[in-house]
Amino acid sequence: MHIGNEMYALCDKLFPICRSITGNGVRQTLQTLQALCPSMTMHEVPTGTQVFDWTVPKEWNIRDAWIKNSNGEKVLDFHKTNLHVMGYSLPVDKKVQLQELLPLIHTQPDQPDAIPYVTSYYKERYGFCMSQNQKDALPEDLYHIHIDSELKDGSLTYGEILIPSTKGNEEEIFLSTYVCHPSMSNNELSGPAVTIHLAKWLLKKKRRRYRYRIIFIPETIGSITYLSQHLPDMKKRVRAGFNLSCVGDDRTYSYIASRYGNTLADKVAQNVLFFRYPEYKRYSFLQRGSDERQYNAPGVDLPVCAVCRSKYSEYPEYHTSKDNMGLISPSGLQGAYEVYRDMIEALEYNDYYQVQCLCEPQLGKRGLYPTISQKGSYDEVKSMTNFIAYADGTNDLLDISNIIGVPVRQLIPVVDKLLKEGLIKRVQRD
Repeated sequence: MHIGNEMYALCDKLFPICRSITGNGVRQTLQTLQALCPSMTMHEVPTGTQVFDWTVPKEWNIRDAWIKNSNGEKVLDFHKTNLHVMGYSLPVDKKVQLQELLPLIHTQPDQPDAIPYVTSYYKERYGFCMSQNQKDALPEDLYHIHIDSELKDGSLTYGEILIPSTKGNEEEIFLSTYVCHPSMSNNELSGPAVTIHLAKWLLKKKRRRYRYRIIFIPETIGSITYLSQHLPDMKKRVRAGFNLSCVGDDRTYSYIASRYGNTLADKVAQNVLFFRYPEYKRYSFLQRGSDERQYNAPGVDLPVCAVCRSKYSEYPEYHTSKDNMGLISPSGLQGAYEVYRDMIEALEYNDYYQVQCLCEPQLGKRGLYPTISQKGSYDEVKSMTNFIAYADGTNDLLDISNIIGVPVRQLIPVVDKLLKEGLIKRVQRD
């Protein structure tokens, strides 16, 4: 659980930072991640840059915000939770009566004790957020409202880690996560925490069949911006990709399919989840909601799906103050990390294999079979003999895993042993 504890501590460190789709909160978050993985590079894309049908917006930063009653007492304080201010709020400093204040306050009526997460990125306005209970309790009074923010030409910031193949292969596995929400743990922080630790693990691997492209972006506008800069290269290189979001709780696992659900990413996600957590929840692309929308868009058509714990929009704490550090756990983060590690390892080994002799090979003379045969001894090599039975050049490793009911992580040492003995070989298929 040490990695789970490290990821949880990272989430806790990042939790207070006020992030949005641009601004210093994103930079501070990326700098913290970069300190853990110096291979990350940070990139700035100026306000006004055309990115397909969108334009990079103005940069937003906020220093303070509050609402005071006529006694000078704060009834709302940005520094107690940054969710109290609607994202991208314009600056304001004036006094208003209660009836003028109420329309400026956003609540979540179906969760009267929760503060909602609310933004207005592309229409300039200002606003506040509080619980419905708190709003209902506001008395008639003269209130002083104050938001110390700035909306100006600046840039959109994203982080990128490129990890080369040790084999000189230019084919890629793509990982994407976002860094654009304020203080919410599962929805915002779990993805970057798991992703940066996957990057650290990949950098330590002695053998990497694939090149890895890993990005930390603001959701939606960040993926659109990144694709506008890199799409031709990605269409040529990416063989499988995953959008990492909401991977920190302990409740379940969830799979969101690519547009047609038939990519290599879909195949490996379903295989690994089946063996790790057979009761995982399946969602079609019609139930998408994060950056898999952009990666699967017509004309983009990248082989990207998503694996979550509790899926965004599906758990009750989503986009509220209840998505706090108590919602995620070291074990939840560790579980997601292990699922993604298994998927990556499966992709690294996923070839078509062809047995190199007719009939069953003599495993005993190679030290691969018990020299004394009795009831129970065969069980140790059953996975190996079953693998060989389906290594006919028409099944890849994931196919064989599905057919014989053995997780890929248990077949990898089998593959290594059989390759070493020359009993199988990798074959190319169109």
